Amino acid sequence: MTEPIKSDVLIIGAGPCGLFAIFELGLLDMKAHVVDILDKVGGQCAELYPEKPFCDKRLLIVGGGDSALDWTLNLAPLASHLTLLHRRSEFRAAPDSVNKMMALVGEGKIDFVLGQVSALKGEGGQLEKAVVKRSDGSSFDIACDALLPFFGLTMKLGPVANWGMEMKDGEYVVVDTATFESSLPGIFAIGDINWYPGKLKLILSGFHEGALMAQKAFRYVYPDKRLIFQYTTSSTSLQKKLGVA
Repeated sequence: MTEPIKSDVLIIGAGPCGLFAIFELGLLDMKAHVVDILDKVGGQCAELYPEKPFCDKRLLIVGGGDSALDWTLNLAPLASHLTLLHRRSEFRAAPDSVNKMMALVGEGKIDFVLGQVSALKGEGGQLEKAVVKRSDGSSFDIACDALLPFFGLTMKLGPVANWGMEMKDGEYVVVDTATFESSLPGIFAIGDINWYPGKLKLILSGFHEGALMAQKAFRYVYPDKRLIFQYTTSSTSLQKKLGVA
């Protein structure tokens, strides 16, 4: 692409918060262009939450966070056999989920194994088993029909980190919580990539951040236009934009 793209707002990242930002900006008559490193929208949700998990199969779930534990608890009644594999005995998931998982292990309904997947084996495009390596270097096989890995995604700003914004630990963009603007005017950060005191890495928090960001972005796009705060439940103009009026 040789011609520059003109848009009111450029959004880097097509995860849940980026997509919600498009919605908020659209309500305020701002057009957005989205750039993402992945070939599909959805960000972590699309990568970490697979659709239609494979029922009545031998499942191997790998990971120790909330996603891995949630899927373990949800699929335990559906799979013919389920094994949860994690590299260590400590988890990054909610304690209640860990307790429920361990209860299933105690009841013999699922297996919990320590180790890391080192290879996958099968024929004709069908998975048959995973080779698991223990901490002592020894290996063993786990028979499985499907593998659900929950390792998470690594956030990297790339060249954006060199734009001169104030950063936290070299990884997160420091923002003003009134507008979620960075130290550089006109550049905002919402979602997992930003930092401020009390930051919670939750999608609902990112939606709140996106709403306030849109209000300040409006000032840049329409400096001479009055911003009238409206509710979608009562504003006929917003309902027309949403196609419900």
